[in-house]
This record gives sequence, structure tokens and C-alpha cells, in this order.
Amino acid sequence: MTKTGNRGKGGERCTFCEKSRHHLDRPLIAGPPGIFICSECVEICNTILKEDERRKPRVADVSLTPRDDIPTPSEIRAALDEYVIGQDQAKKVLSVAVYSHYRRLQSRSKPDNDIELEKSNILLVGPTGSGKTLLAKTLARILDVPFAIA
Repeated sequence: MTKTGNRGKGGERCTFCEKSRHHLDRPLIAGPPGIFICSECVEICNTILKEDERRKPRVADVSLTPRDDIPTPSEIRAALDEYVIGQDQAKKVLSVAVYSHYRRLQSRSKPDNDIELEKSNILLVGPTGSGKTLLAKTLARILDVPFAIA
């Protein structure tokens, strides 16, 4: 690319391909002061962006309907036991909370359901190295859901 201020010899030029406005069929598109782009470069940029979009891996369609195969708290606890040593109380509480969460989602999707399950949150607190992140990551892996730390 050239320096800003593409108004050298021959007037305004495309900042990308350096073609003069006199050699173009369509007018230049002005950006910030001294920056211009021609329609040919815009088309090239669009082609690059479209190709990049095609190369991106597709995110699987997320089902907005809750899962029918909700694992029971004991199944969730057993899966956590395979990966996490200790933390029995935390595994028990997390297992029941996750099960309740899925049941709440399932009950919301049924229009004739008069039962309302209350939403609740979980806060994992403990010293460094006690297994908070391991529990959360393992739970996400078991349930096949994304894991993010905020």
C-alpha cells in the first residue's frame, strides 16, 4: 500500500492497487482523508471474504428444544467420579443442579405444563488447585456443551 494522501500525479488513486481514477470505469470510493478504493478492489475484497466464510468450519445447528435423554443425577455423578477425585459434596450438588436445569428446560418446552421449576445458579468457590475448573470442564464434556470461563 502507498502512503496516505493518494493525490499525487494524475489526481486521486486507489490506495490498494494504485490505479488512477482516470483509468477506472467507476469513481473511487473515498474513505478517511486521502484514502480511496476502486470498485475492482472492493470486488476482490468481497471475493476474499466470501472464500474465507466458506472455509470456516460450520457450527453445528444448535437444537433449541431440550434433550430428551437427560442423564439422572446419579449418572452425572458417576461420570464425574471417573474424572475427578474427591470433591464428593460438590459433585453431588452439581449433578442435581444440572439435572434440575435440564428438567426446567424440558418443562418450558411443553405448552400444557403448569409446573414451574425455579432457576438457580451455582458458584464454585475454593482455593487454587481445589478442582473448580476441572469439575466445570468435566461436566461440560459429559454433557457435550461448550465451556467458557468469564
